[in-house]
Amino acid sequence: MAQAIQMPKFGQATEEGTIVRWLKKEGDLVAKGDILFETETDKSVMEVESFHEGTLLKIIVPEGGTAPVNSTVAFLGQPGEALPDLAAAPAAPKPVEAAPKPQAAPQPARVASTPAAASRLAVSPAVPAAPAAASGPAKPFAISPRARKRAQAAVIDPQRIKGTGPDGRVVEKDVAAYLEKHKYNALRITPAAKVLAARESLDVLTLDGSGDGGKILVADIELALAEKPKMMSKMRQVIAQRLTQSFTSVPHFFVTVAADLTDLMAFREELKNRGEKYSVTDFIMEAVVLSLVEFPVVNSSTDGKAVWWHSHVHLGVAVALEQGLVVPVVRKADLLPMAELRDAAKALVNKARDGKLAPDEMQGSTFTISNMGMMNVENFTAIINPGESAILAVSSTFETPVVREGKIVPRHIMKFTLSSDHRIIDGATGAQFANSIKNKLEDMELWKRLT
Repeated sequence: MAQAIQMPKFGQATEEGTIVRWLKKEGDLVAKGDILFETETDKSVMEVESFHEGTLLKIIVPEGGTAPVNSTVAFLGQPGEALPDLAAAPAAPKPVEAAPKPQAAPQPARVASTPAAASRLAVSPAVPAAPAAASGPAKPFAISPRARKRAQAAVIDPQRIKGTGPDGRVVEKDVAAYLEKHKYNALRITPAAKVLAARESLDVLTLDGSGDGGKILVADIELALAEKPKMMSKMRQVIAQRLTQSFTSVPHFFVTVAADLTDLMAFREELKNRGEKYSVTDFIMEAVVLSLVEFPVVNSSTDGKAVWWHSHVHLGVAVALEQGLVVPVVRKADLLPMAELRDAAKALVNKARDGKLAPDEMQGSTFTISNMGMMNVENFTAIINPGESAILAVSSTFETPVVREGKIVPRHIMKFTLSSDHRIIDGATGAQFANSIKNKLEDMELWKRLT
């Protein structure tokens, strides 16, 4: 009996997945452990492996198609086996044809098709909706076969042509008049460029040529293709929607504090010489956790009517990948000694960079640290993650001239900015919390005790 291959469920909140790419085609032999396809959810792009062996008999959901979790996307079995009847497969999205709009792209990671599966992020951009018609439903575009054939031969978009046929239908004479009006016969384009434009459904009359006398070259086609709109990944769409909602519905206010890390940097070097490796981020994480315990309101959540106090600190650590940003979460960070907090965060960061974070490892944070210290950034602000009340934006450490005991001396200064939800965190509380982090970072006796 043919074996149904199902869309796996990655994380409790996942409801559907989109097939990004099939790595096997119908008729291919499949062994246990072979990667069948890449699927994209609202959190990541993941590879799905086979737990069975046989021949890939039928692909139900094509590349670009979306299916609910636990629904059948393909069948595996022996050649000639009968397949059960299924409802029509989800259709692949139609290619976008329009004027310039946003963009981006994905990358996968190996993952088993079980709830314990691992993951990798993907990124891609959104295409704004076309403007609505002024009034009434838009008439469907109609064109005669001869007109369509002539438009295709000329490599133009016939939807730009006003039809004079019945009910506005575009007929062949309309195409001819349009070509004459736009001086099509004077258009200069290389044969290779024309073939490429036709293959990619570009309108040659909309292109600028960079060759002699305005001749359209292959390079001009490639430039136009780079500007074509590309759909955002599901994950990126969700990020955009959630952060837009956060920034527009949560009254953010910001507090920036500068910490002197000169002594801490020297102490870190001492630890390194003793074989104990700590990054600046490790000290920041510990200082944040200790401060969150002191200021539980910063570790709380609100919907504007009620406040939820969290009994533990679930620390989110933003990790920048080539494909985008992920935020793995260190659970119950307040219960971990500093060395264990360092190791737990490092393990999650490595999983993120290897594309092996499980969706549940990116959920449930109560506070997030976004550290751009390695990017030569003097100062920045971050948007609060939905479900949290604050986020810390950590900038780079710079050698800065400061006044000490009446003398100008060089010190290693780092700025960080706290973004807070003003509905539950007052300005004074935000300032006290930020300064609590600063004071801890500058307290060498504290670090000697904790390390």
